[in-house]
Amino acid sequence: MPAADRAGEGVEVDPLAPPPFQPLRTERLTLRPLRAEDAAELHRLVNDWEVAKTLARVPFPYPRELADEWIASTRVELAEGRAWHLAITGLEQAGTPDEREVLVGCVGLTLDPATKQAELGYWVGRRFWGHGVAPEAAGRLARWALANLDVTKLVASALVENARSQAVLRRIGFRDIGEGERDFLSRGRAMPVRLAEMTRADLVADAAPAAPAAAEGPPGRRMLLVAACALIDPDGRVLLARRPEGKPLAGLWEFPGGKVNPGETPEAALIRELKEELAIDVAESCLAPFAFASHPYEAFHLLMPLYLCRRWGGPVTPVEGQALAWVRPQKLADYPMPPADRPLVALLRDFL
Repeated sequence: MPAADRAGEGVEVDPLAPPPFQPLRTERLTLRPLRAEDAAELHRLVNDWEVAKTLARVPFPYPRELADEWIASTRVELAEGRAWHLAITGLEQAGTPDEREVLVGCVGLTLDPATKQAELGYWVGRRFWGHGVAPEAAGRLARWALANLDVTKLVASALVENARSQAVLRRIGFRDIGEGERDFLSRGRAMPVRLAEMTRADLVADAAPAAPAAAEGPPGRRMLLVAACALIDPDGRVLLARRPEGKPLAGLWEFPGGKVNPGETPEAALIRELKEELAIDVAESCLAPFAFASHPYEAFHLLMPLYLCRRWGGPVTPVEGQALAWVRPQKLADYPMPPADRPLVALLRDFL
């Protein structure tokens, strides 16, 4: 195997820096930054009492010039990574020569770096009600946020009288946490609202990995064996990978690796996973056993040996589109990680 210490080709990543935003797509919708030319249609849709009365920050009547001002402000906030207020668009007469983009509503996230929370909000034009637009758009943005932003939770609220919006929040993974009050510009007074929140753990219920056939753990719980690797470059930096959207605990940083399949050794599984995830070739002789994690999850008990590796072949490449970060040992604790990985950080930091 070639002696290829290639880690220096990586880029150290600030975990607090939001990624550049690219439009998000669902089966029917696109969530994209608002444009100046959206103002007239946005004004027409939101300047409707049935829509505005459910929104805390929208006055009624809604002045036409306010649409221009607000859209301009969303572009600044997006560029600064403070908020993501997006147009929800769809296609009318899709697949025909008359196909055209149609503004359906808006969905947004406002980041609070001090609390590591982001507030989710949305509205849909009345003519598009009853078509499942709200859960499709809000759910997509919520999943993107938990996978890509340095937040611990998302928060949202809905009027007590707005059972439909409360149902949307429950459908996309939010949990009801009680009642509060919010000032509503459209109503000119404070109104009672139901409060809700969502964390990465709320996504696990729908996407938790199934444990492969393995030794039994406690009654009703399977043992899941996962092999992980701390790749270390010549400068002593350690590679972390961010779990991409669609995986359990998306958005957290971890040591690369993966599940050990039936009949595999941990070393063979790790060699396979590093090739699949990072396009690098690793020899078993270059994997040094270092420590292990043992952590109970609700559906299984995780056992994870951690290996050290300083030599591999080929450049590290994020094959699955995952974000990568080469991190100084003393800064590893700055990166939010799954509970099973966290105890390994102090051991690795002290060793390096």
